[in-house]
Amino acid sequence: MFKKQAKDAEPKRAGWLNPFGGGIGPGGRLWRAVLLIVVLYFVCAPFVMWYEYNRAFPPFFDPTPPANAPAEMPALKAPGVVFSDTLITLGQNLLKSWMPNDVIYPSILMDNPQNFQMGQLEVLRYCTRVLRDKLSRQRTTDKIDQHADRSFTDFSNNPHLWIFPAAESKLGDGVQALARYRQGLVKGTSHFYPRADNLIELLEQFTSLLGGVDTRLANAPRDVGSRLSEETAGDSTQQGEKLMKVRVPWAQIDDNFYFGRGVAYAMYEVMLAVRWEFRDVIEIKRSRELMDTIVEELKLADFEPLVVLNGSRDSIFANHSLKLMATLENVRQKMINLQQMLER
Repeated sequence: MFKKQAKDAEPKRAGWLNPFGGGIGPGGRLWRAVLLIVVLYFVCAPFVMWYEYNRAFPPFFDPTPPANAPAEMPALKAPGVVFSDTLITLGQNLLKSWMPNDVIYPSILMDNPQNFQMGQLEVLRYCTRVLRDKLSRQRTTDKIDQHADRSFTDFSNNPHLWIFPAAESKLGDGVQALARYRQGLVKGTSHFYPRADNLIELLEQFTSLLGGVDTRLANAPRDVGSRLSEETAGDSTQQGEKLMKVRVPWAQIDDNFYFGRGVAYAMYEVMLAVRWEFRDVIEIKRSRELMDTIVEELKLADFEPLVVLNGSRDSIFANHSLKLMATLENVRQKMINLQQMLER
């Protein structure tokens, strides 16, 4: 009798220990539940990717107020409010779905929106640096605005950290610092000086950023394996330009393309705000048409091919990197022309 009971209990013990067996113990139930969750996760992953992809590419917005806004909203009379509102909106859009620090499937595979967001963040960094050093100060001996300084410091944090501190927390701190700076503009405790020399400084930083983006895009064609270094050109103290290897791996071609698109998107929004804030200077220097052309051509960079191709120059397949580079280089040259007009 005792042996029969032991024999009958044997299958139950096997099911208890074997997670994929037919037992009814807690171990088997746990493993089946885990397996079900994993299967559901991979089934739902494409829908998650589609949702996050759409959130990573925000729509265009017009930061400039309507013609009757100054009479209805006195806060917009303060110089710098539209500029700071634009930076705040760009930062808030990044916070909706920040992906560059994701370490799990499926968002870790979404490198295109990640690079698009990195391009936007780079523009924010350049803008807050100029805001801290130039735009918020009457002269270089003035005290640095603490909120402008804090925003630049927060946006300069490592964007790939997911803890200690998380990139999202630093981005949020930067947006809050900009909001406090905006409040200071309304109250008169913070300042924004829309002078020609400050606009020249901002344009110089943007041309520098676009130059780096164009170089990354120019190295995309397959027939480019090396380029002649230009670092010592015109330098009487150094000589010896040399060939540098610049071949871009095929997996990084779309990364550079979407990074450039992110830069163009954020720069377009900032230039709309700049056109509003510096409208008096632009009119005095008779450069309204040139500024309008810069804004229009920045928006031409908003195109998204189904697949980012890397065809040669005589191929029937487009080279999207060179197409974007030509658009941004045209913007860069017009920004240099605008600087020269402002310096007259």
